[in-house]
Amino acid sequence: MSQQQPQIKYRQDYLPPAYLVDKVDLTFDVLDDTQTRVRSRMVIHRNPQSTAANVLQLDGSATLLSVVLDGDQLQPGAYQQHADGLAIPDVPDSFILDIETEIDPVANTSLNGLYGSSGNLYTQCEPEGFRKITYYPDRPDVMAKFSTTIIADKQKYPVLLSNGNKVGEGQADKKRHWVKWVDPYRKPAYLFALVAGKLVALKDSYTTVSGRQVALEIWTVAADQDKVAFAMGAVKRSMQWDETRFGLEYDLDIYMIVAVGDFNMGAMENKGLNIFNTSAVLARQDTATDADFERVEAIIGHEYFHNWTGNRVTCRDWFQLSLKEGLTVFRDQEFSADLHSRPVKRIEDVKKLRQLQFPEDAGPTAHAIRPDSYIEMNNFYTMTVYEKGSEVVRMYHTLLGEEGFQKGMKLYFQRHDGQAVTCDDFRAAMADANGVDLEQFARWYSQAGTPLLQVRGEYDAVARSYTLHVKQSCPDTPGQSGKQPYHIPLAVGLLGRDGQDLPLQLAGELAPGAGTRVLHVRAAEQSFTFVNIGELPVPSLLRGFSAPVRLQFDWRDDELSFLMANDSDAFARWEAGQAYAERLLKALLADHAAGRTLQLPAGFVEALRAVLKDHAADPAFKALMLSLPSEADILEMVDVADPGHIHTVREFVLNGLAQALRGEWHEAYNLNQTQRYQPADGGRRSLKNLALAMLTRLSDAWPLEAAEKQCLEADNMTDQMGAMLALRDRDVAERENCYLSFASRWQGDALVMDKFFSLVASSQLPGVLEHVKAAMQHPAFTLKNPNKARALLGSFGRNMLHFHAADGSGYAFLADQVLALDAINPQVASRIVSLFNRRQKLEAQRQALMTRELERILAKDGLSKDVYEIVSKNLAA
Repeated sequence: MSQQQPQIKYRQDYLPPAYLVDKVDLTFDVLDDTQTRVRSRMVIHRNPQSTAANVLQLDGSATLLSVVLDGDQLQPGAYQQHADGLAIPDVPDSFILDIETEIDPVANTSLNGLYGSSGNLYTQCEPEGFRKITYYPDRPDVMAKFSTTIIADKQKYPVLLSNGNKVGEGQADKKRHWVKWVDPYRKPAYLFALVAGKLVALKDSYTTVSGRQVALEIWTVAADQDKVAFAMGAVKRSMQWDETRFGLEYDLDIYMIVAVGDFNMGAMENKGLNIFNTSAVLARQDTATDADFERVEAIIGHEYFHNWTGNRVTCRDWFQLSLKEGLTVFRDQEFSADLHSRPVKRIEDVKKLRQLQFPEDAGPTAHAIRPDSYIEMNNFYTMTVYEKGSEVVRMYHTLLGEEGFQKGMKLYFQRHDGQAVTCDDFRAAMADANGVDLEQFARWYSQAGTPLLQVRGEYDAVARSYTLHVKQSCPDTPGQSGKQPYHIPLAVGLLGRDGQDLPLQLAGELAPGAGTRVLHVRAAEQSFTFVNIGELPVPSLLRGFSAPVRLQFDWRDDELSFLMANDSDAFARWEAGQAYAERLLKALLADHAAGRTLQLPAGFVEALRAVLKDHAADPAFKALMLSLPSEADILEMVDVADPGHIHTVREFVLNGLAQALRGEWHEAYNLNQTQRYQPADGGRRSLKNLALAMLTRLSDAWPLEAAEKQCLEADNMTDQMGAMLALRDRDVAERENCYLSFASRWQGDALVMDKFFSLVASSQLPGVLEHVKAAMQHPAFTLKNPNKARALLGSFGRNMLHFHAADGSGYAFLADQVLALDAINPQVASRIVSLFNRRQKLEAQRQALMTRELERILAKDGLSKDVYEIVSKNLAA
């Protein structure tokens, strides 16, 4: 490899900035599509907390036109410009700095900084995009007050938006107009936002708890205006929930959302002007599924909640990213749980964590929620930082309770409003507000990997006691070995023979307590004895998924069935079913590898039959209970596996369940039909569509006909997609008819076509790779759009059967696309190349084929830091 290796940044090297910015006035002069002049005036003073030399370091990569210090234009010899910015030596303790730059938004395909999309201009500055706009100390601990003036052609750019409140507007000349925005709150540069173009707004208002009226605006291109009513409702629900649950009120006169189709992330919390991916805003029943509606509501909540947990209090440096993201994910999860089904939401969140974050914890890029180092910060917007970070925040809530947690939040805001702080500052607020010791808990921030809890139960009939022996450990991860014990909250219950929770009284306590107890596991090995237990109980462990750990306990099959039917904790009921399925799938994998005949145990079938026949249960919960672990889940259950064997075994179980329970599936399909679309019927749709997918596995003709009819006649996208998924892996005429009709009907809707591309790439039928290649030539597909790349390439990379083709063709194809993407958008390329990260879980032949492709990627001249970091860590593992 000829290129120079990128430099690593370390958390331990943090130093406070030598200079701070009090105020920055920005003027964006949009001359034409490809030319924008940016004038920046900064009021700067020396940081009294810094002992660094009097050299001003600015980050930047835009074309530099001029630098003026206190009215004097500096000649090139008065400063040093380099690839990452410029340095100005011998600056005074306080001064005014004017900088002018020029940028070409249309040429900016990275979608970071200021970029063009369909004739409009947008920004994305987190984490380090502002430096592509102007030269500035682009770090989160430099917080300044921003004002922004935008000048542009009024016909081409009639809408001009930025952060804060609009304070003025007018005509610049006959063709051009200007608008000025002022943000009264200090913020780091990553929260800056600007939008200019031809957009229309849905407008509304919200009256805060104190009686102040806030204008609400959601801006889109005109063609999308009829898909934002749900999003506006979600904004209002978010504002009300944050006032009610956290006592937090919005602080500006206006709150705006702008939807753009070309966006690397889901959305961005820029102060007062949130820029969203269209996929996280647009939702109408005929174009969005129930899951899409839930995602839109959750992401709108997430970005709105950032106004306090991320904007008013932000992170000191990017190593502390989970300070704002983990906390805000917890808040958006609680928002969704409070508004909808808490058990279903919790299970869905845990499924996501296990499917995406646990493999990350066990892979070559494993890192703590507060990483110690990085090469490219964009690579650390990860499931670990976000979802595991949320679980760490949830453990505070589990340990302290709602009242104690809210006391900690109040102290956190009292201490740090308007500041850039650390994860330790948040932990200190929780500890100090409740008078508890959380020093050991800090290891959740510094240690990578998923802890393992090995639990053994022991019943003493004479003493009428039941003891849980708990052993905790955490595997070594890249750069970390010899992990220290965590402080783990383990929520447990004990069920009697009647299926009811037994009252729990720990040895030494004077009286029994509730049926669920949170045990504080702090040592490598620890025992907890419950007294006055008059019968051998069945333990219910890790209730509510009280900690992000793996758990091992040797339940018998009949005990798992008992928990599935009786556990009062919904998560534990679901978990018992997953544990039963995991045990079965692993045994069948061993039988398949040994050449033994596969058999589906009657006990497992009967356990699922009981779920199907429980007509009193929530249909959404039943659908979760009846869903097998995915092929990717199964890969994580074993040390090394052949993906083809995993596919064969899982298909055997699904086909067996379809046949054995055909009457129950038929009944579930019929009982959950609805006359017309109602949002509240989402659970019924999920169970109905699961039943339909199982019935299409039979040799009967009517399920295929029913699926085709549903696909062609459904009045909502949930049922249309449910039918398409039921037919996706069936090589029948009904599938072909539905696919042709779907693609023809929705060819003009970008987000619906993303669903179509995902269906094409995730099919289990032969020839999928060729179909994916053909889809790349479809008029609706472009590699430049992140949503398209994720839908087609990302779905193919998660297709266990075809991505892991034995001849390596799947690996070679995706490696080619990573290299093509890296030249366009390195951030998206790094996400796609991460699909190679479970290389070590594969058998030797596939490992070698994957290694060859990773080495080919790494050998490419000019490889981005984003992709280099992921691939080099993968190959080093």
